[in-house]
Amino acid sequence: MKKKWIEVNDDMQTGYTYLLSEPVGRNFHPDFTPELTPKQMLELGVFGGKYLTDCRDEFPADWFISAKLSPGKHDPKLNFFKVKASQPLSVWRRKGWIHDEDPRGWFQWYCRYYFGRRSVDDERQIKRWRAMRRHIAQIKTNCPPRTLDCRPRQRQALLHWAYDSRKI
Repeated sequence: MKKKWIEVNDDMQTGYTYLLSEPVGRNFHPDFTPELTPKQMLELGVFGGKYLTDCRDEFPADWFISAKLSPGKHDPKLNFFKVKASQPLSVWRRKGWIHDEDPRGWFQWYCRYYFGRRSVDDERQIKRWRAMRRHIAQIKTNCPPRTLDCRPRQRQALLHWAYDSRKI
């Protein structure tokens, strides 16, 4: 694979550059096995459609062809489960979940990781992703299999973390 530099200039980040050192969607850490790609997540409906709306130049155009995006503000009706299942960015910042290289948080990290970037934050983000499994256990314990209207907020939150909660 030929390595490539990406320069980011969007509403939240200007002049940031990163290296794509791995092929798209390959060579993931062995403890990181997401069930959904960023493109699939955007098509299903995540983050109220208000995520990456100004980042189309950074990622492959086909990620956005069928993406459910909001031209205005966050719209929970665009989420797969039609519910709000995320906290505001201000909460993420206050809790220290945001690092400068990915000012939008975990999903931005995942999009860049999937795209081929590897960074010093990979281990921390993979640990955060693995911690979401507790929600899978709660759904399995409290809901009949594939009952999508049971615990929709938890299911939507799992979609935000690349777990396909439709299969639980």
